[in-house]
Formats: sequence, structure tokens, C-alpha cells
Amino acid sequence: MTVHWSALIIGSLFAAPLSSALAAAPDVVRDLAGRVGPIVGQASTCPDITQGRVQNIVEKFREAIRQASNNDGERDQLMRGFNGYIAEGRSRGGASQAACANVERQLTDLERSLGQPAGAAPSSPPVGTTGAVTSAPVRGITDREIRFGIVMPFTGIRKETGRQMRLGIETAFARANEAGGIGGRQLRLIAADDGYDPNRTLAAMTQLYEKEQVFGFIGNVGTANSQVAIPYALERRTLYFAPNTGAAVVRRDPPDRYVFNYRASYAEETNALVRYLVKMKRIPPRQIAVFQQQDAFGDDGFAGVAKAYRQLNIADPVPRFTYPRATVDVDEAVNQIKAHKPQIKAVIMVSTDRAAAKFIEKTRDSMQGLIYANVSAVGSTSLATELKLLGPRFTNGVIVTQGVPSVAGYSSLVLDYKTALAKFSPGEAPDYTSLEGYIAATILIQALKQTNPLDTERLVDTLESMPNLDLGLGAALAFGRAEHQASHKIWGTALDETGTYQPIEIE
Repeated sequence: MTVHWSALIIGSLFAAPLSSALAAAPDVVRDLAGRVGPIVGQASTCPDITQGRVQNIVEKFREAIRQASNNDGERDQLMRGFNGYIAEGRSRGGASQAACANVERQLTDLERSLGQPAGAAPSSPPVGTTGAVTSAPVRGITDREIRFGIVMPFTGIRKETGRQMRLGIETAFARANEAGGIGGRQLRLIAADDGYDPNRTLAAMTQLYEKEQVFGFIGNVGTANSQVAIPYALERRTLYFAPNTGAAVVRRDPPDRYVFNYRASYAEETNALVRYLVKMKRIPPRQIAVFQQQDAFGDDGFAGVAKAYRQLNIADPVPRFTYPRATVDVDEAVNQIKAHKPQIKAVIMVSTDRAAAKFIEKTRDSMQGLIYANVSAVGSTSLATELKLLGPRFTNGVIVTQGVPSVAGYSSLVLDYKTALAKFSPGEAPDYTSLEGYIAATILIQALKQTNPLDTERLVDTLESMPNLDLGLGAALAFGRAEHQASHKIWGTALDETGTYQPIEIE
């Protein structure tokens, strides 16, 4: 293994001996990331410093990471750290002339340590540039189309969530394509199936990236699946946009440069539910429990409840009842909650549709008055469908928080969504998940239209320069260098006896 260029930096910039670099390459690179990352991050905000110079340093440092790493886990950790330091530098900015002059000197020192002329652009065009600057092709972009990928379950317990997410994105794409697309290019969404199984996610990501040559990813489904997909996307500096999960893994602080979210987090949803149950419904905290799936999705929701308790200075522990991931095996959880003392009066559910419906079915009659409060990932339409088969008493009063407004509402964006859905997918009913996909794709389309020439780095820069997104949603949306989550708004809904969602005040 060689760390030639790392050694050059160490020797000429940081004055550390070559032997140290060879003896502890990962530690050396980790330390250098904390020095190099902020420099290139801040340099990218200076208008007089060409992006080619910045990208050249980034490429060479990432190559050093690959050379210095002994395994994929270590490489991923180093990559995440470096990306975080870049984001830190970008958040500082370089708007002042003095700040940019200082960054220019630091960048020049880095270039000299690499043995290239100061201020030189890369000898070959950076991947991802278009237009008059270079003729180098951009992955996923042709004269006729821009290809995005989505990894989702085609079958299994989460197939309806995947189908609805895809439907919403494709509806927004179809609407944009009808209006001329992006600079005359048509948007195309290509799907790959991982069956909601994270062990299959990497193969699906690879298929889309290597075989289908997608420009980026949008709307991937699943928390555990994103845990696999994000490192893959980051290592390839590929956009990972609006995954269908509210988990912390896609919301790092500082944010990963290529990961953006539309929706509020599970922590925000569960926080809203705790406050609703405690302050508005007057449920004693010790009589509130969590029913969760046994995976990162469920754990993230439970952590949100525990955090809300701490914020409210509630000392009571949170009872937790679990079921195996991607199953409807809820009997053990049902027996535990029935036997719990004191009696549980409200349950916050971090689960999938069929498991949630089975839990409600098995507890509704024996635990009369129990309040069921689900987070949005349950899949609103499919949950309602499952419960309506059981009868009105099983639907009535079941709460679901949403990351989007009511599909029965009259905001301009919701009306646009329903019009487009009727036009491009006649017969499909409005759905909260497809609305989420539509909103996410609409935000992405706005950014694509504002990015010229189009490549990933410029698109990320555009997204990070959108502090006020007005989609007609009735809620504030914004991105920034330190903010990669557009919305923090939680909407409340509850099923009535007919299995129809009605809006409720939850915040």
C-alpha cells in the first residue's frame, strides 16, 4: 500500500515524517482530513477559486483514503469524516475578500505539496462537468434525458410504500417532461428491487449506478436500506435525495454533502406525538408505550420518544414492545402490553402497515380506549385498507403523523399534485406517500432547472443555496450548507369510522 501523496502533504505542509505516515496511514489520513477538508470546503465558496482546483484536491484526498484503508468499514468512516469537514468549511463561507485570500494561500500550499503548479486546474476534466467548459460526459445525462434511480421493494411487506413513492416521483417527472423537461432533456426514473432487505440493497445500488448509469438517487425506501446505500453513494459523490425515511442515519450533523431530505425526522414526529399525548390528551407518561419494529427504523423512533421525555423532564422509563423486522409476528408484544402494569393508555407505533394493523386487531377489544399513534412511515393508505377490512371500530381514532399536508386539502401544491396524478396516472387515488414523492421530486426539479451546466457538484451547490423554497405547501421549506432537511413540519391525521383520514391539530 502506498500513501505517496499523503506523505508529500505531511512532509511539505504539516512537517510530519514519512515514516509516521507509513506506520499509521489511517490515523494520518484522519488527521489530515480535519485540516484539508475545511480548506477545500471554504475554497468552494470563493468565487475567484475555480471548482476544478478544489475538485482536484478532493479527488486526490479520496484516493489517499482508499489507499490508506484496510477495509470497507474503515474507508467509509474516513470518507464520512472528510465529507463532514468539507461541510464544516463550506458553512464558514468565504464571502469576504480577506477570508478568500487566506484560503487561496492555503489551497496553493496544498497544490504545491502535490507537486502541481499552484493554481493549476486538473490535467483532465473533473467528472460531472457539462456545457462549453468541457465535453466530458456526465453519468446519467445524455442529450435527451437525465436518469435517476430508486431502490425500493417490488414485493413483500413494504411493496405498497415503494410503489407509491415511485408513483409520486414519476408523476412530478411526467409533469416536468410535458413542459419541456430540464433544458430539453426528459427526466427518467429507473427502479431496482431490494425487497426491503438491506442485504440486497448494495446489489440494487450497483445495478443502477454501474449498469443503468444513473445521475443520482431519489426516494429510496427503508432505514436499514439507507444505512447500506448512503456509504455507496457518498464514496461515488452521487446525489442521495429524499429517501423515504425519517431516521437519523440520513440526517448527520454536519450533513453529508450529497444527502438531502425533504421530510421531517422520526424524532420530530415522535416528539410531536409525546407532546400531544401528554399535554393535549393528558395521558400520564408512565402509561405511554412504544410498539416498534426490531431494526434501526424502530430504534430511531424509540430514541425520539426517549428524547422527548428528557426534554419534558419526565423521569418515567418508556415501556417498549417489539416485533421482528418485516414480519407481522406481534403476539409477544401484544401479550406484554396486556400484562403491563400500570395499564397502558396510549401506544406510539413505529411499525409497518400490516404489523400495525395486526397489533390493533389483537388489542382493540381487550384494551378499550387505547390510543394508537403511528408515525408516517407506517404507510397511511395501506394501513387504512388493512383496518377497514376489520370494521369501523378498528379504524376510528387511529392517529398517523404525516410529513405532508392532508391529501384532501386545498393548498396550491396539493391541488397541482392531484391534477397531475389524475392526468398521468388515471385511477390512482391521492396518497400521502405518493404526495411525499411528488413534493421531493418537485424540489429536485426546481434545483435542476437552476443548475447550468449540470453536474452533481453544481447541483449540490444549487440545493445548498435555496433558503426559501416556495412550493405553495403552506409550510416553510429551506436548504442550506448546514441544513439538508427541507421541512420540519408535522401534520396530524386520524382515521374516522369510514376509514378516511381527517386532519387533527397535533402541534
